[in-house]
This record gives sequence, C-alpha cells and structure tokens, in this order.
Amino acid sequence: MKNKIKFIYFDVGGVVIKDFSGTNKWEELQNGLGLESSQFEEFINFFEGYEPQICVGLDIETLVPKLKEKFNLNLPDSYSSLMDFVNRFERNDSIIKVLEKAKEKYKIGLLTNMYPNMLDEIVKKDLIPKTDWDTVIDSSIVNLRKPQKEIFELATKKANVNPNEILFVENGKKHVEAAKEYGWQTFLYDSSNLEKASEDLLNLL
Repeated sequence: MKNKIKFIYFDVGGVVIKDFSGTNKWEELQNGLGLESSQFEEFINFFEGYEPQICVGLDIETLVPKLKEKFNLNLPDSYSSLMDFVNRFERNDSIIKVLEKAKEKYKIGLLTNMYPNMLDEIVKKDLIPKTDWDTVIDSSIVNLRKPQKEIFELATKKANVNPNEILFVENGKKHVEAAKEYGWQTFLYDSSNLEKASEDLLNLL
C-alpha cells in the first residue's frame, strides 16, 4: 500500500454478503415473478432505470404495481419486492477472518448502495458477521450513492482521516475507479470467487 491505512470501508453486496453478483439469481428472481425469458432484458432495463432513485430513498415497493401492469404479472397482494431480493442473499463466511483482522488494526465501516430498509432486513436475517462498525453509510439514508463524489466526501469526513488513508473494499469496478479518483486506496474484490478474494485481502492486511 502506498500510504498508511487508518480506515477501511467495505461494500456490502458482493463483499460482506453474497448478493446477485456472479450468480444466476437475477434469472431466478425473474422466473419467480413469472416473466418469460423474452422479457428479461426489458425487465432489467426497467429496473435499472429506477435503481438510482431507489438507492437514494425511493421505496422499491412502489414499483410493484408498475411491474404488474407493465409485464402483466399475477403477484399476490403480500408480495414484497424488497424481501424478494433479501431472501436470495446469503452469508459470505469467507469474509469473517478479514473483518476480524481489519478490526484489530484499523477503524472499519460500511459504504453501501442500499434500498430503503434493505440493510435492516439483511441484519435481521443475520447475513452480516457480527462486527462493531465504526461508521455505516447507507445510500438510502444519506441520499447519496456510489459513484457520486459527494458520498466519498461524506465517508471521508465520517472516517476523520485523509482520503489517501482510506482503503475501500468493493466489487464494482466503476465504484473502485470513482474512489481511486477521489484519492482513496482500493481493493477490487472478486465476488465470483469469494474465498480467493478474501484470502488475497487477508494477505494484504
């Protein structure tokens, strides 16, 4: 590492937990909704069009009526889009030793793009290893999202260190590039091979 690290931020989805990254879970979700394979691309485009708003506070459940109408879906009244995502997430047990080692040597935090109430539900399902985070920055609460420069500014202020003293562990290339541009050190976590990524990160620390 070029500079002494004083603070490490971890992404949640694809790093601290297993999300949809490197899996076929998007396809599973779409099949569960009753979509035809010919509709998959249109669904992804629809969802990606709203995701920036969801990450800064738009309730994802407000999209359910739009989904029903646009794709002619027959969903039960009890259907929750939020829980449809969360129930497909899994623990990443390979990250536990990394977090323990990091906590011994540095202050640590979460920096994550989240949908409203998603992080609470992830915690309720015990998907995140028990860790005493020094700070948590949830996009849906701070109304800023990666890769906006402003969220890195806020995270740096919360960490109370210089930008070049922060290491960001993230699986999204565009977010890694944005953090680098802001002056942070970065580790691109390969969510398609969690065990190796955690081993490499542990060796780095």
